[in-house]
Amino acid sequence: MVDPAPNSYTWAMTAAIVVAVIVAAAEVLHARRMARIGTLAFGPTGRPSSWVMAVPFAKVVSAAVLAAALVTLMLLEPMSHRKDGSDIPFDKLKHVVIVLDVSPSMRLTDAGTDGKQSRMLRAREVMESYFQRVPMTEFRVSVIAVYTDAFPVVEDTKDAAVVRNILNDLPMHFAFVPGETDLFSGIRKAAELARGWRPRSASIILVTDGDTVPSTGMPKMPAAVSEVVVIGVGDAQKGSFINGKNSRQDVSTLRQIAARLGGVYHNGNEKHLSTALIDRLTEQMDGESRIQLTKREYALIAAAATISVLGAIPILLHYFGTTWQPGIRRAKNAEVTTFSSSGHESRSNSKIGIEHQTSTG
Repeated sequence: MVDPAPNSYTWAMTAAIVVAVIVAAAEVLHARRMARIGTLAFGPTGRPSSWVMAVPFAKVVSAAVLAAALVTLMLLEPMSHRKDGSDIPFDKLKHVVIVLDVSPSMRLTDAGTDGKQSRMLRAREVMESYFQRVPMTEFRVSVIAVYTDAFPVVEDTKDAAVVRNILNDLPMHFAFVPGETDLFSGIRKAAELARGWRPRSASIILVTDGDTVPSTGMPKMPAAVSEVVVIGVGDAQKGSFINGKNSRQDVSTLRQIAARLGGVYHNGNEKHLSTALIDRLTEQMDGESRIQLTKREYALIAAAATISVLGAIPILLHYFGTTWQPGIRRAKNAEVTTFSSSGHESRSNSKIGIEHQTSTG
């Protein structure tokens, strides 16, 4: 495949010039031939309608632009559409970073609408609902486990099965030194991970049952992060004891975290993420990429426009190329006389449509 970067413009302009010269020569030859039969084609004046004078120029320009557009499309790399998303360039990918609380309190059974699910299982259901409603082929998912510290479990995976396995109640808290949960470390690690991505291409989803947070030290999100969603799991009213402490979903703390990060809080213990919120996340990560036109789109638009012009010209010439109407035309008030096989004479007036019959004997 020819590299389109340095050569496509040159080849397109060359094709346009060659086609323009050929079409212009054909139009000159056509004009000379029409001059000989002008009276026959256009009546006594020998000339078509005034707008027809612009047709040769329209044909030359349209043919030249069409040739340039087709050559440009031929030299561009073909665009493939694979279901696994492997054809999406890195600078067009969207990222989701899940900061997952894996502290022992997430294994308590007080979550869900009936209060009989573990908090981790409820977190898995909420995230599974999210993944089912977004085009996963356009996303790369990273998971960061957080307890007393934070570390990435998987980075930029497109395999949803890997994420499901991580969320499937794995006892990852054994990988940490026991102690107090440090949610800030997970948020900080997510910010570091997203720092090298393009602006507004990532969302951070924090899934936790809550924790006390200091009044200062909240990590600053990089430009790559378009939205932060804090999902709380666990019963917010009635707590469960673990290690001598009453653990429940700390709604006020989670709302505070979301507000300080400029994001939104969602009580995942009662409902899945709303479709409106998911659409908002996806649209914000799209940024300006949806309306960005590339060389391919410009070439397609130019080809479609010029084909339409070239296709419309013959139709317009046929119906509006001249005002002269050849042939015998009947007068408006002409009276037509006909004779039937029985010898009766019939006269009809073309204007009023009344027939008179008289006997000829």
